[in-house]
Amino acid sequence: MGKTIKFSGVDAVIEQALGRKIVGTNILIKRDGDLIYSRQAGFLDREAARPIEPNTLFRLASVSKPMVSVAALALIEAGKMRLEDPVTRYLPDFRPRLPDGTAPTITISHLLTHTSGLTYDTDNGNGKPASGGTGPSDFDLAENIRRIAALPLAFEPGTSWRYSVAIDVLGGVMEIADGRTLPEIVKARVTDPLGMTDTGFWPTDPSRLAVPYADGTPPTRMGDIERVKDGDGFVTFWTGRAFDRTAFPSGGAGMIGTAEDFLAFLEAMRKGGAPILSPASRPLLTEAHTVDLDPAPSGQGYSHGWSIYRDPTVQKLPCQPGTWAWGGIYGHQWYVDPATGLTIVIFTNTALEGCIGAFPKDIFQAIYADLGV
Repeated sequence: MGKTIKFSGVDAVIEQALGRKIVGTNILIKRDGDLIYSRQAGFLDREAARPIEPNTLFRLASVSKPMVSVAALALIEAGKMRLEDPVTRYLPDFRPRLPDGTAPTITISHLLTHTSGLTYDTDNGNGKPASGGTGPSDFDLAENIRRIAALPLAFEPGTSWRYSVAIDVLGGVMEIADGRTLPEIVKARVTDPLGMTDTGFWPTDPSRLAVPYADGTPPTRMGDIERVKDGDGFVTFWTGRAFDRTAFPSGGAGMIGTAEDFLAFLEAMRKGGAPILSPASRPLLTEAHTVDLDPAPSGQGYSHGWSIYRDPTVQKLPCQPGTWAWGGIYGHQWYVDPATGLTIVIFTNTALEGCIGAFPKDIFQAIYADLGV
């Protein structure tokens, strides 16, 4: 632990949320490489009274995307594929269509930046919906990509931005380009070089995997299949996916890991990308490549790996312009503010509160207030 700082505001947010909004959390903060805050609170398994501890495993959901995207950039640096390559170079039958019936070119860059025209509406109308990586599936990655190809495109690639199943398609591209499975690629290109021994597509120690909970007052323990309300719709979770080796490796939502491992990943990226990427790839991750494409202006843009806050004042955030951020629907948020040297990991086992609820936003605000920055 680095120098001692009193995080009374952060602690107060945690205490107010425990048992009411969230069940368990692991929050880690580094500043300029020094660990200045580490707190594990609440329960890994509330019913068994098992507390969250350091190196608790979590279902990562979309926290998977940054690691898979960086693995893809590593393959690009290795000459195995190029950003401008059409997806059909690797997946010849992947030709989703616009409403007028045309099948436009989708590139690897479009997939990485979520400008491909794909969405998270996985119902293709033929009774065989695609999977977004968190819900039930009894088919392999190739079949999921076939089902995604049957989905209509929402817009001409490169003309707008929409969060999507694109990173699942990217996983299929990577397997063809590299000749290994997606889990093998991510292990070789990301987790092994960084010593992230607890992060992969299956739990390294199932006894350390946090039980997932759904929003409620108090939150409710998820069953094997759980539908959690999200605005006017629902997010469907298949919690048993973590233990089913026949489930396809979802590049967009399928990984499992610890807050400690993910902090190591973010710190490596903040410091420049070594030993995974060269400095040449850094602008692909640190700059917004979707300027003026956001259909609902938010002060954000998207790089080839995550969101970039170009103007944090639009959302009344305390961070500096250029801050990176994203989350995972199982209950996580993370931030990297290069200007202040802050790297923040907020993992919980409560969906959707820990991802898009008040809890991570309140923690984020409290961190800056406690630090006086």
